[in-house]
Amino acid sequence: MTNTTKKPSKKSGGWSTVRPHLAAWDTPALLALVKDLYDAAAENRDFIQARCHTGASGGEALEKYRRKIMEQFYPARGEGKLRLGEARKAIRDYRKATGNLSGTAELLMTYVENGAQFTHEYGDIDESFYDSVESVLDELATLLRGEARGLYPQFRNRLAIVEQITDGMGWGFHDFIADVVGQLEEELGGP
Repeated sequence: MTNTTKKPSKKSGGWSTVRPHLAAWDTPALLALVKDLYDAAAENRDFIQARCHTGASGGEALEKYRRKIMEQFYPARGEGKLRLGEARKAIRDYRKATGNLSGTAELLMTYVENGAQFTHEYGDIDESFYDSVESVLDELATLLRGEARGLYPQFRNRLAIVEQITDGMGWGFHDFIADVVGQLEEELGGP
């Protein structure tokens, strides 16, 4: 019996195809390409600005991504749309553009704070909302236990406030928050 199934071939036109061409370009041509990408979409502009202007604090780029997160909970006009995927995407995009751990931790904390405050103000949301906030808190905790261990003191009080805000909330939400915050304090809080 003959096996007639073919192995899937690699998609043509990927990075490996483009890279050799770009490697041969001179600086003005590459700058022109980057400018075209910059002009083509707001997302590209945000990425390029974040990559070029990230300092230790993250500055203007960090604030732009923070606003993207906050907009999903508390928009300038109307009610929060709670497109949490957009808020999470802002965090991923920032980290990908900058690699800045401090800024990434700040954006994760912003998401958790806004999620906790939103449900505190508006009452029960739904399971997927709570799962998302818990997942982001878990991601922050993992970062603080690992690569960003030295940043815990900056977030200690804010995490305690989130725990207080969620006190009495159902769906196991407060229990999860309290467990994570308590574990972080136990592991990283010091004397």
